[in-house]
Amino acid sequence: MERITITIDADLLAFIDRLSAAKGYGSRSEAVRDMLREAAKAEIGASPDTPCVATLSYVYDHETRDLARRLTNRQHDHHDLSVATLHVHLDRHECLEVAVLRGTSGDVRAFADGVISQRGVRHGNLHLLPGAPGQAHDDPHSHDD
Repeated sequence: MERITITIDADLLAFIDRLSAAKGYGSRSEAVRDMLREAAKAEIGASPDTPCVATLSYVYDHETRDLARRLTNRQHDHHDLSVATLHVHLDRHECLEVAVLRGTSGDVRAFADGVISQRGVRHGNLHLLPGAPGQAHDDPHSHDD
């Protein structure tokens, strides 16, 4: 680890302290490192050719006409991206699905956009982790430091 000194204004320092307390960080340094890791992942993942793993979570109304069939067909059409899918019945009308995906960030984002934009899908969110699948332990930005 390298030690650095930074100068920030009081409002930003207060934000770091609130974040540290709310998320249980042991120090300001760990909170700042996590923010920088997230920024690095976003920057690296911006390239559509970057290999990644991701989770796509979304809630949908299973009674929306043909939606379940369209979602299933979309997953089959992109089976090469799919690692696993979890399906949960939230109530009589809504389902939650979480799909674990692996591929290039461009392909994964396109798949996620195609799912989230379907009529009847609500609350969609893609969480993308750039990096070569199976090599996360070699990532200099990982939490293992």
